[in-house]
Amino acid sequence: MIVTNCLIAGVGGQGTVLASRLIASAALERGLDVRGCETIGMAQRGGSVLSHVRLGNNIASPLISPKGADVILAFEVCEGARALRYLKPDGLMIACDRSIQPAGASGGGYNSDDMLMFIRSRTTRLHVLSADIINGRCGARSINVAILGAAVACGAFPFSMEDMEKIIEARFNEVYANMNKIALRLGERLALGR
Repeated sequence: MIVTNCLIAGVGGQGTVLASRLIASAALERGLDVRGCETIGMAQRGGSVLSHVRLGNNIASPLISPKGADVILAFEVCEGARALRYLKPDGLMIACDRSIQPAGASGGGYNSDDMLMFIRSRTTRLHVLSADIINGRCGARSINVAILGAAVACGAFPFSMEDMEKIIEARFNEVYANMNKIALRLGERLALGR
């Protein structure tokens, strides 16, 4: 039995739940079982959001145990650092290099470069995507789909980019589908160094 365990870490408003739904839809189209759940802490105010998505056959539990995630998609760098305890020793992390400072953070919050250095010291397979590049080409609301595209390109899931594009086309109207497909392919190019 092959199971893919994906954890998505971000803050409220970044589209973690949407990304988990896109992954689940693509897996269901492939005939796989899907289990998932979200843990949301003050998400409307930029609080932590973790989405657990498990794909495969005969999956009983929706939760991923510590050191059980094959892949972590970190839409925000500090949330990625917090989620590291879930990553398998040989697991893949795709992370955005941007931090979103908590509301009311005194002393300037935290430094995203320090968070990335922490993540790099504890992972063996890491792709970091530039928020500036994604924002410049697709807009800030596309970071989630760009990171998803990078993960698909790296072989993190049992479905292809074309499968994900079909899900996006079915889920969104034409304008949003086109924007999301551009972000998906941008994530692919960034992950593959193109």
